[in-house]
Amino acid sequence: MHGKGDHAPWWVFVLDLVMINASMVLAYVLRYRLQWFLDAAYDAPFSAYLPFSLMFSIVVPVLLWVTRGYHHWRGRIWLEHAFRVSNAVAIAMIVALAWSFITRPLVYSRLLLFEGGIFMIMLLSLDRGIALLVQARQRRQGKGLKRILIVGAGEVGRRVMRTVVARPDLGYEIVGYVDDNPEKGDGRIGRFPGLGTVDNLPTVIDEREVDEVIITLPWTYHRRILSVLRACARRNVRARLVPDLFQMSLSRVEVGDLGGVPLVEIREISFSKAELIVKRAMDLTGALLGLLVGWPLFLLLAIAIKLDSRGPILFRQQRVGENQRLFTIYKFRTMVEGAEEEIEKLKDRNEADGPLFKIRDDPRVTRVGRILRQTSLDELPQLINVIKGEMSLVGPRPPLPDEVAQYKAWHLKRLAVPPGITGLWQVSGRSELTFDEMVLLDIYYVEHWSPWLDLVILLRTLPKVLAREGAY
Repeated sequence: MHGKGDHAPWWVFVLDLVMINASMVLAYVLRYRLQWFLDAAYDAPFSAYLPFSLMFSIVVPVLLWVTRGYHHWRGRIWLEHAFRVSNAVAIAMIVALAWSFITRPLVYSRLLLFEGGIFMIMLLSLDRGIALLVQARQRRQGKGLKRILIVGAGEVGRRVMRTVVARPDLGYEIVGYVDDNPEKGDGRIGRFPGLGTVDNLPTVIDEREVDEVIITLPWTYHRRILSVLRACARRNVRARLVPDLFQMSLSRVEVGDLGGVPLVEIREISFSKAELIVKRAMDLTGALLGLLVGWPLFLLLAIAIKLDSRGPILFRQQRVGENQRLFTIYKFRTMVEGAEEEIEKLKDRNEADGPLFKIRDDPRVTRVGRILRQTSLDELPQLINVIKGEMSLVGPRPPLPDEVAQYKAWHLKRLAVPPGITGLWQVSGRSELTFDEMVLLDIYYVEHWSPWLDLVILLRTLPKVLAREGAY
């Protein structure tokens, strides 16, 4: 059970061999068949390069195997695969050049070998991209998932949960968690059920068909940890330990040394000045471009709202932003006037958990408002909030003050960054997620922010909006 789904599919190796030889063919065609003025004296048959093709077919896969290029695929992103491929091909090219220097073949082109190497990097990276897409599709269908059990439901345990929720590509399915605190062990965190105390571990492993146990207990519980490790070893179940120094508020960790003595530097969650400048530049560029291009649509929506029902075009509301600062959010009005006063009458119809309030068929929503909500067009005026610096294009959604008043301590972590128009939870299920799952995703975003992550979320937002997933 240890390696379930961790290695590359067998067909990736076969595809690698095909791509390696295809690269040499492409390089040969480019070198000898697509030249306009090729001297016949410099022509050569492809058979002259078959030894090189054979050598690459052996050396590149061997190097990928040695450097774990076919191992531990679970959780590895495409860029990591491309990096390993580039290293393997570069070393193989050095070997090929050394071989040619020793054997001195009558006909060979260094340029062809270089072009072949470039094609190999491109095609081998391509087949890994295909493999990752296939695996991601299978995992969304529930195939090839590794069933994991979390030991400990503290802050570190929640960190593991939000990582699994945020990264379905990892291929993990959390069956639940165990914790010696009765209130936690018999409760729920989002969709994940408590399965009793740590003493129940052997039974849970057997009944839930657990593939892997992730231990998130503090090291002060070292005796408990050892008993968990022994229980897993007896059942041939992989067990891994999350060091308790990785608390949620300590996500920035750097490893160094002092004269050979290993040191770990831990810093509180914060963006560097360079990161803040990059994020602000992205926000301003995107918001200004959106207003410039979208103003005709805004005008049409304003007219439609005004003709559909009485009341202002824009809806203004107090929200909680970064570091719990209050600000006024702007949205296109989607409800009748006085809608907020009607909340008390509708609370028994609330479909959301936690402090959220959501109704699928809310009677307060106007005809135009329903369309705006389903297409998320009601959020567009928040571009003004972005320009004012109160919001970002991407980030956690800004909560209401009444919602924040009901937050648990760990929920407040989502307020460590500027709120956003779209975010990780909006592209990961939106209204289908529980409140705790939404918070787990938001905190994952806070701890793993990068310009690349923002770009990925923005690119995933449009298809979700067009599909109207989770919007009502």
